[in-house]
Amino acid sequence: MTQKKMPRAIAPVLIALALTGLTACKPQEPPAAASEAGTSAQPVTATSLGLIPVPASLQAQAGEFRVDAGTALLADGAEAQQVAAQFAAFLASSHGVALKPAAAAAGKNDRGIHFVIDPAAKGESVESYTLDVGPSGVRVSARDARGLYYGAVTLWQLLVPAQGNAISLPALHIEDSPRFAWRGLMLDSARHFWSVEQVKQTLDAMALHKLNTFHWHLTDDQGWRIEIKKYPKLTEVGGCRIPAGDGGKDPATGAPVPYCGFYTQDQIRDVVKYAAERHITIVPEINVPGHSQAAVAAYPELGVLGDKPAVSNEWGVNTYLINTEDSTLKFYEDVLAEVVDLFPGEYIHIGGDEAVKDQWEGSARVQAHMRELGVKTEMGMQSMMVERLEKFLESRQRRLIGWDEILEGHLPPSATVMSWRGIEGGIQAAEQGHDVVMAPSSDLYLDYLQTSSPNEPPGRPATIPLKQAYAFDPVPEKLAADKHQHILGVQANVWTEHMRFFDRVQHAIYPRIAAVAETGWSPKSSKNYDDFLVRLPKQLQRYQALGIAYAQTPFEVTYDVADDAAGGVRITLANALGYTDIRYTTDGSEPTLLASPYREPLQLNLPVQVRAAVFADGHALVAPSSLSVDAASRLSRTDEQLAMCTQSLMLRLEDDGPLKGERAIFNVDIFNPCWSWKAAPLQGISKLQVRAGQIPYYFQLAHDESHRKFVPAKTAHGELEISAGCEGKTLASVPLPAKPDADGFVSLSADLPAQNEAADLCIRFTGDTRPTMWVLDRVTLVPASTTP
Repeated sequence: MTQKKMPRAIAPVLIALALTGLTACKPQEPPAAASEAGTSAQPVTATSLGLIPVPASLQAQAGEFRVDAGTALLADGAEAQQVAAQFAAFLASSHGVALKPAAAAAGKNDRGIHFVIDPAAKGESVESYTLDVGPSGVRVSARDARGLYYGAVTLWQLLVPAQGNAISLPALHIEDSPRFAWRGLMLDSARHFWSVEQVKQTLDAMALHKLNTFHWHLTDDQGWRIEIKKYPKLTEVGGCRIPAGDGGKDPATGAPVPYCGFYTQDQIRDVVKYAAERHITIVPEINVPGHSQAAVAAYPELGVLGDKPAVSNEWGVNTYLINTEDSTLKFYEDVLAEVVDLFPGEYIHIGGDEAVKDQWEGSARVQAHMRELGVKTEMGMQSMMVERLEKFLESRQRRLIGWDEILEGHLPPSATVMSWRGIEGGIQAAEQGHDVVMAPSSDLYLDYLQTSSPNEPPGRPATIPLKQAYAFDPVPEKLAADKHQHILGVQANVWTEHMRFFDRVQHAIYPRIAAVAETGWSPKSSKNYDDFLVRLPKQLQRYQALGIAYAQTPFEVTYDVADDAAGGVRITLANALGYTDIRYTTDGSEPTLLASPYREPLQLNLPVQVRAAVFADGHALVAPSSLSVDAASRLSRTDEQLAMCTQSLMLRLEDDGPLKGERAIFNVDIFNPCWSWKAAPLQGISKLQVRAGQIPYYFQLAHDESHRKFVPAKTAHGELEISAGCEGKTLASVPLPAKPDADGFVSLSADLPAQNEAADLCIRFTGDTRPTMWVLDRVTLVPASTTP
């Protein structure tokens, strides 16, 4: 489209405020008596301190220690001094307290903060640490720099979000170790490209959650993002695509505007070093044999069809595979040789997922090659490719890891499986003796929406709320105990098809990554979701101190509005996470702690204006949300306020224009474009007006094509159909135009038969309109009394 509708979401505004540090987005300052840890009447616990992830053991002690700009920061030895310097940088960036690290004097017990590497220190892991706070100072000790670093992270959490120039730490003793060795986050830089600085911001936040593995998705159908010196076209050609629709055109000239980006090898070395300083290992992913259209676009000889495709600008499961020739595998060995030189970590990820075999099945040459090799199935062919790449990586002291599809053929014993299609692949792999990382899409795909709020950004077709992410445990109950050691850990994944901006990436990650971090680090027996919610508000304050644009939607007040018999409305307030301290006003003023506490649904006469916010520990967790209701608004619904007739494949999609800036967002089922208005107030209604838009249908469906349920069109361009329920009779049908108006939208009006009571309505678009699709913006009922 060429013009967007007025944005309905408040989230971008809140994110902007968070990034600029304006007070409108920040929680209200707590009372002075509660602003310094250790001075409140609360017992000293992980809960009162807001520690995330919760440590393995915490014991309160007598007394406190005050930290201010004059506190000594001491460390003995180069590694300890580096950790001390990193801790000082944390504190300076988040709290404005500047401590200067100094070498500890031998045998001298100065008051202050001491970082100590002690080969005899306690702990089950090299990441274990001990933290002691007493009246004479703070001591963080570990037998390895990794553990010392995580002790510094916990100490930083104790100090932030305290307020004031001096911070009182309660005396305590912490002994802490991680539950799992693999605590990961995957970022997709192939669909949308993220700058080096943005990747580093992600690494900083990972470290402060005690995450230690960054899975970097660098190649896919939509882009090749890593420089390979031997094959420069991989980035020269494969690093650019033309976005679909108006998003890929210059509005003045109509000329294509490519979307490009890749990391030079020098940039990658810089990021690898930056991650290593934070004790994060990077696992790069080079995808084979599927998700390879960008590679085939750059070097067509890698493909099966002999054509030269464009780098894909469509989402979904694309059909392009690399071919099975020895020369192609040699090409990828050359690629991996350069990748191994750049990434010193143990693992290299080779993808292996969603490799639809249509092209191999239809290729005479591939079928002949399979017969030459004695391979009976296409999956067996993929297994041979995986085995060859595994041997190549092993020869360079690396281990292969891939998505769980690599289990479908013969898998080399040393290969590791990342289970994304639920946990069954992980169970199967562990039972076969393979190491496993659990990353199921059902629970840990952070690009899925967090709430049902209309303020959610574009996203994928499921909702994974915070509670669900927190509840996931990577060790399946039905896995035999003697196989538990094969579960290396847990990983959350962020696919970025629908994330044009980095604040959307941050929205997706935070705060759900805090839940995943606690699963990865804390003892299973210590996990408690209700307790986690009590600790979470302090974590939000840390995010604010770091300028992280965490998701606002889970902390908003939601409104459910129902008509009452007297002509007014009944409004129910709630919060998606279950926080119950909701304060509201009805006079347009901003709710504070002095505003009315919500106790029961509000019975109000029209017109109504309600503003409300969720509070915890005396703080508003996000800026207030607002609701305005009048008689006219009760007869109108946006697409977000309507249900889908079915849940075949509902997506929250963004408009394709304008080229820059904010775009309209729509809820649509791409397999069945049909919306439902439950119990629509049809008494006295004569017409229904629909504002509809048109966006590109940019999806590769592969074998899901048969799931589409489009109703056949009766006229040239299809119809807008209104029916009495999704299976009821048709009440109205209006032909659709060939294209929308100049602003990208069209307004349609349909006469409705007289109704005596409320009834369900279904609004659908008929016909197969690809390469575009109609989407619904707003539906309005028109009373007979207002009809000319």
